[in-house]
Amino acid sequence: MNSKEFRKAGKDVIDWIADYYEKISEFPVMSQVKANEIRDDLPNDIPIEGESFECIMKDLEDIILPGISHWQSPNFYGFFPANASGPAILGDLLSSGFGINGMIWSSSPSCTELETHMMDWLVTMLDLPKHFHSSSSGGGVIQDSASSATLCALLAGREKITNGLSNIKGVRENLIVYSSNQSHSSIEKAVKIAGLGIENLRIIDVNDSFSMKIEHLENTIKDDLKNGGIPCFLVATSGTTSSTAFDPLVEIGEICIKYNIWLHVDAAMAGTAALCEEFRWINEGLNNADSYCFNPHKWMLTNFDCDAFFIKDRKALTETLSIQPEYLKNSLSESDTVIDYKDWQIPLGRRFRSLKLWFVLRYYGIEGLKAHIRRGVKLSQLFQKLVLSDNRFELMAPSPLNLVCFRMKGSDEINESLINKLNMTGDMFLTHTRLNDKYTLRFCIGSPLTKRHHVENSWYKIAQAANEFV
Repeated sequence: MNSKEFRKAGKDVIDWIADYYEKISEFPVMSQVKANEIRDDLPNDIPIEGESFECIMKDLEDIILPGISHWQSPNFYGFFPANASGPAILGDLLSSGFGINGMIWSSSPSCTELETHMMDWLVTMLDLPKHFHSSSSGGGVIQDSASSATLCALLAGREKITNGLSNIKGVRENLIVYSSNQSHSSIEKAVKIAGLGIENLRIIDVNDSFSMKIEHLENTIKDDLKNGGIPCFLVATSGTTSSTAFDPLVEIGEICIKYNIWLHVDAAMAGTAALCEEFRWINEGLNNADSYCFNPHKWMLTNFDCDAFFIKDRKALTETLSIQPEYLKNSLSESDTVIDYKDWQIPLGRRFRSLKLWFVLRYYGIEGLKAHIRRGVKLSQLFQKLVLSDNRFELMAPSPLNLVCFRMKGSDEINESLINKLNMTGDMFLTHTRLNDKYTLRFCIGSPLTKRHHVENSWYKIAQAANEFV
C-alpha cells in the first residue's frame, strides 16, 4: 500500500468510525448472530491475489459488523465500562503507525519517557501515595490489564518473601495468598501461574457490605502460621466486580505490616473515581500498599488495553522479572540511568500505549475527566431512585459509584428470565452476579454517550418487562 492508497483508505476508515459512533445506538447492543454464523459467511479460501480495500471494507460491514457487540453503546450497562474516545483512538492509531517495540529505552526513548511521565501525572491527578512516583524508590508502568498487574505483583511478593530463592531452589510450596470471596478471578489464575498451587489460596469471608472481614483474615493468617504456612501476598479490592465493594485498606494494611505480607490493591474500575475530590476516600489506607493498579481503559476514556500499575519498590519488581540476554545489553541500560520497561512486565515486547493516554489527558484535561466521572455517578443515582420507586424490585448492595445491583423480589428463575428477556431485545445489555446467594442484576453506567434519557428509557423497558413475571 503506497502513500496515496494509504491516505485514501485511512480517510475512509476514519469516516467509517465517525459514522459508526453517530449511529451506534441504532444497533442491537449485543450481537444477535448464532454460533459459527460469522465463520460460515467467511470464504474458505485464502486470497491468492490481493483484494481492493473497498472490498475488504464491504465485507467488514456485511460480515463482521453483525457479529460485533457494541461496548460503546449508550445502552451498554454490562460488566464494567470499556471506554473509548476520539483522542484515544487517534493516539492508538499513531502508535500503530509508528509500529515500534518499546521493550528497552534505546529501542524508542519517547515510548519509555512518555510512559514514565504519564504514570507520574496519574499519581498527581489521583492523589496517590508519593512512593508510587518515579522520583521515589517506586514508579508506574502500563500493563495490558489488571490481571497482568496482579500476576507481576504476586511474583515480586513471592521473591521478596523467599529472598529471591523461589526460582533458584523452588522455595514456594508453603507460601500463602489471601483475598476475599468477592475478589477478581484473575487472582486464582495468578496463583496457578506463579506455581503456588490453588490449595495455598485462602478465601476470606465478607460482611454485609461485601467487604473483607478483618477478624476472619487475621484468624486465617494465625492458623496458617501455626501450620507452617508462610503468609506471602494479599489482594485487597477497591471496587469489586460484583458490587463495587471496598475492602478496609487501613486495617488490612496494618495486618500486612504486622505479618510481613505484600499488599496489592486492585482498583481496576473504581480507581478512576479518585480524580474527583469527593471520591478520594477510596484511597484511604493506600499508603501501606506495596503495589496498586487501576484501568484507565475502564472509566477514563482510554480505549483498551491500558492498566496503570504502580509499585512501591521498583527493584523488588525488576529483580524478579529482569532477564538480560546479550542481544539486549547496552551501556545505558547497564548504567542504571534509564528505565527498561521489559523488566516491569511478563512479555518482552510492548506497544506505545502511553501515547493514547497522553492524548486523552491533554484533550480532556483534569476537569473534563472529572465531569465524565461525576455524570456517570449522577446517572447511576438516578437509576437507583427509579429502582427504589418500584416495590417489585430491591437493591442488593450499596451503590457508591456507577454500578447499581438490583433484582426483582422473587426467585432466581424470575430474575434470570428477566435479564434474558431484556438482553434478547437488543435494546440494552446487562450482566448478573450472585450476592447473598441471590441472582442479581448489574446495571453499570460508564459510556460517555449515555444520557439521562437512555437511563430513563432503559428503566421503563425493565419495568414493562417485569410485568410478565408478576
